[in-house]
Parts: sequence; structure tokens; C-alpha cells
Amino acid sequence: MTKTSSKRGMDDQEKRNIQENRLSERFWPYSDLSEQPTEEELIALEADLRAGLFQDVEETLSVTLVFPVFKGADYEEVVTRAKASAEYREVGTDEAFRHRARFFPGEVFKLRDLYDLINRNITCEVLINDRPVPYARDLWLPLIWFLTFR
Repeated sequence: MTKTSSKRGMDDQEKRNIQENRLSERFWPYSDLSEQPTEEELIALEADLRAGLFQDVEETLSVTLVFPVFKGADYEEVVTRAKASAEYREVGTDEAFRHRARFFPGEVFKLRDLYDLINRNITCEVLINDRPVPYARDLWLPLIWFLTFR
């Protein structure tokens, strides 16, 4: 004899399975999230995503210094100065851990001081508007140093 799909023909085990697999009324577990992103979430956005989401925002020139953890007497001071930048993030874990300090044209002196401190110990990656640009360290940074003469 075959079982019918009506509820009358179901045994207790099948009824329990159906009840266990039903969606609860509280389907979405993140119902208490705020509708607006926090300041940290906005800072963590990649440049292309930020440009796509906020099209009316005018992009200004920025220089980002990206450097790993290094052994040296200046490391604590470098991290302190990086945290004093306009936007500071720590990305990655273990050997891929990097500090990212972003500066805008009004912070040329802070940028130069941090760059000099980092270059005493290691080389760092220089990003223009959060993107790798050819000759960023050799061409763009010296051009930005001209802003110190304003």
C-alpha cells in the first residue's frame, strides 16, 4: 500500500519532520541592523564601490601609504602617525597584515613625515586615490611635496 500525500495519511515521524523544517516567523536573523552605515563601514568601502554608491561626491586627490608590520624602533611612532591620518584602516591577517593611512592635500606635512619615517625602515606602497599608479613613489610624491610651498 502506498502512502498518500494528504495529512491524514502521514505518520507521526513525517509530521515532526515537516514542523522542524518550517520557516520560523523570525526568518531574517539580522532584523535589528541600522539602515544607515556607520562611519567605519563607509571608510572601509573600496574606492570604486564608494564612487558607484555616492555618485554626487566629488573625488579629491588622496595619497594612501600601505605598509606591513616591521621591526624597528620607529614602528610605534609610525603607527601613531598613521592613525592620525584622515582615514586609517588595518587590513589582512598574519603576514598579509597591512596598515593603510590615507591623506588629503591639506595634510601634506603629515604625509611627508610619515613617509620619511616608513622609508627609514622599509619601502611602502603608495596609492593615488586608493589605486596603484605607475611611478607613484618616484613621480607623484615629489609633485605632492610642491604643495608644501603654498
